Amino acid sequence: MRIATWNVNSIRARSETVVGWMERNDIDVLAMQETKCRDDEFPLMSFLAAGYDVSHIGTGGFNGVAIASRIGLEEVEIGFEGQPTFGAETTTPAREARAISARCGDVRVWSLYVPNGRALDDPHYRYKLDWLGALRDISALWLAHDPAAQVVLAGDWNVIPTDDDVWDPTVFDGHTHVSDAERSAVQAFGEIGFRDSVLPYADGYTFWDYQQLRFPRNEGMRIDYLLCSPAFDDRVSGAFIDREARKGKGASDHAPVVVDC
Repeated sequence: MRIATWNVNSIRARSETVVGWMERNDIDVLAMQETKCRDDEFPLMSFLAAGYDVSHIGTGGFNGVAIASRIGLEEVEIGFEGQPTFGAETTTPAREARAISARCGDVRVWSLYVPNGRALDDPHYRYKLDWLGALRDISALWLAHDPAAQVVLAGDWNVIPTDDDVWDPTVFDGHTHVSDAERSAVQAFGEIGFRDSVLPYADGYTFWDYQQLRFPRNEGMRIDYLLCSPAFDDRVSGAFIDREARKGKGASDHAPVVVDC
């Protein structure tokens, strides 16, 4: 089985690119983030024609997550129990389109788009920490209920795990993505048993900003990864980051990340 995650940065603009990449790389399941479309706008036919079923949740604009699978797409869940809401004081807080899961074969795959946080003094930063904390808490319950659970938490985590995962950590001093609280929130998944299933096989960046020639200079960061339950991680036989998919006109600013089992 080959499972991948990819922040596609607008699926309507890149559906042919994404489907073509899936076919060339023999992908069984793809978790997508930042689809930037409503459910009725998702380019479903492109995936169906290639043999993939899709579940998607999106409200247009930013956010939006989806799972495409050719090995089954059952027991779909939108959001997770305890997922925080976010909204300005003058609006009704809402649960954003940031989490979707499905059973694909014998594996529960989650596509996750963790909030950005914006700035350390922004309410969105507190929301980000609460979001990660709630996900960690429910994930701990899943493993406590079934230590043999096959679970993959795949997505854009918007957290740089260590200084080695960014070209120049000093650039981010006083900013989000590298704060102690954010890193601790991600490390907490390891404390309950989840493992970064990519690192034993591949390292490198997964995101390069469009600005300031970040990609040609390889000034990137690793913020896309798959945290897997122990039972699933024991099955993993390889992984890679497809930097080539970041190249070319109109490419997403993220590269897909793949694990094999």
